[in-house]
Amino acid sequence: MPYLKQQQYLPVSPEHAWKFFSNPSNLNAVTPPGLDFRITSEVPDSMYEGLMITYSLKPMLKVSLTWWTEITHIVEGKYFIDEQRKGPYRIWHHEHHFEPKGQGVLMTDILYYDIGKSFFGWLAGRIFVHRRVRQIFAYRRQALEKYFSVPR
Repeated sequence: MPYLKQQQYLPVSPEHAWKFFSNPSNLNAVTPPGLDFRITSEVPDSMYEGLMITYSLKPMLKVSLTWWTEITHIVEGKYFIDEQRKGPYRIWHHEHHFEPKGQGVLMTDILYYDIGKSFFGWLAGRIFVHRRVRQIFAYRRQALEKYFSVPR
């Protein structure tokens, strides 16, 4: 199963980082604009276990997709997990970990995803999906560097 791990140091307090990441509306700030990503459900200012969030996005060829994720686990200030319930992947399991480091926080994303075992899934992964996932996380890294570089 494809796997991605990305770590990033953020020069803010763990509380500040948690406040940003636990607000589902902030997902827009770290998603590439080319995906035409929009949250389509009502979301609270802070997530909770069992929260279902719906999105629309256009990952390729301007074809709109609906994606539902559920926040399945939360340990306040330490980590949370979101999992796809409906969308383009057979499996999407995304862990977000936060660890105090020096004057900031080390954020670790761990993603397991699978697009299916069919020939089409394999082919889509080879020519598009794996590269696109890496691009999305590269964009996320840059957006977070920019967002957290300004004292708040």
